[in-house]
Amino acid sequence: MSEIKVNSIKGVGASAAAITVNNTDGTCIANITNKPNRNLIINGAMQVAQRGTSSTSSNYQTVDRFITGHGGTDESPTQAQHALTSSDTGPYAEGFRFSYHITNGNQTSGAGAADNIYIRQRIEAQNVAQSGWNYTSSSSYITLSFWVKSSVAQNFYGYLRTADGTSQRYAFETGSLSANTWTKITKTISGNSNLQFDDNNENGLEVVIIPFWGTDQTDSGVALNAWGAFSSTTRTPDYGTAMDDWYLANDATFELTGVQLEVSDHATSFEHRSFGQELQLCKRYYQMFANTNQKYSGLTAFYYTNSHLECMVRYEPEMRAAPSLDQGTGTDYFGVYVNNQLDQFSGFSAISGDKRAGSLDQTSNISGTAGHAGGLFINNANAYIAFTAEL
Repeated sequence: MSEIKVNSIKGVGASAAAITVNNTDGTCIANITNKPNRNLIINGAMQVAQRGTSSTSSNYQTVDRFITGHGGTDESPTQAQHALTSSDTGPYAEGFRFSYHITNGNQTSGAGAADNIYIRQRIEAQNVAQSGWNYTSSSSYITLSFWVKSSVAQNFYGYLRTADGTSQRYAFETGSLSANTWTKITKTISGNSNLQFDDNNENGLEVVIIPFWGTDQTDSGVALNAWGAFSSTTRTPDYGTAMDDWYLANDATFELTGVQLEVSDHATSFEHRSFGQELQLCKRYYQMFANTNQKYSGLTAFYYTNSHLECMVRYEPEMRAAPSLDQGTGTDYFGVYVNNQLDQFSGFSAISGDKRAGSLDQTSNISGTAGHAGGLFINNANAYIAFTAEL
């Protein structure tokens, strides 16, 4: 048996692969650590933002698959998809062109115990269960890596949380960041006998990174870099007065990009996927169908009865679960052209179906002829139709 080291294998994109060749029969085994489809995080390069590029609301609002949650704030933070430039030393040279960017509001009443601003992505349980991580073994590892930049020099906390069985959390810190300087963070995390991931499409693992969390959610006794039982009051160590500078700084900023979670005992180079690939992965959870004013949506509506309009939709790709309807509504926001007439209405009243296809219904202020059909028209700049099956 002999081992050959190669720096790259054409068409695979691997690096430093070790190939063991059997000299007797000529067979070989390639140990390729930089393999494709290894990143459990979706949209870690912050490329896709179907909903928009800036918002002061919480939850899913801008960059797909990531949320900014906040509570107790005097002024809401702004979450945004932010364009990077060549001055973003570090991530830009590695091919990153966007970050997930948080701008703090003015927290005039100070850092309250219930105050918080955090960033989170949830991963389906089946994606972890089938990832190849022997998660109940302390000698099997996953590695979290990401680029982070803060306008305030400070240490920050984060944690992983499991959802199945008895919920567990793994708290970590970034270490002290220099102000306005991109820093690559790497955390290698061992398995634990208490971990459980069911083979289903529900929430399995949360990755949370925290610009600030008040003492209602933290505890000075929380150990870093170790698994422990999750409690909503013991997520990470206390931030305290030594770590509230960012929260108390008006318009302080916090940025992430290059977020990767992989089955490995070390961080490999980021798995850059094309925009099209990342968009398809995001569409399992959210699909924007129509949001362009004075344009046809590409959907066809028909009159089931004279006063009942239906619009059939097929989701591509199949969604995680039967979605709910997300729409921008208002007087005459939508219309359907039938016989050269525009029948206008404010929005759809109901959705039915499964994760593959659905039917939108409207039964108010609709007047047509049963059996007639026409193209669904977007009639206002604030009108849109989307479908969400987020975790």
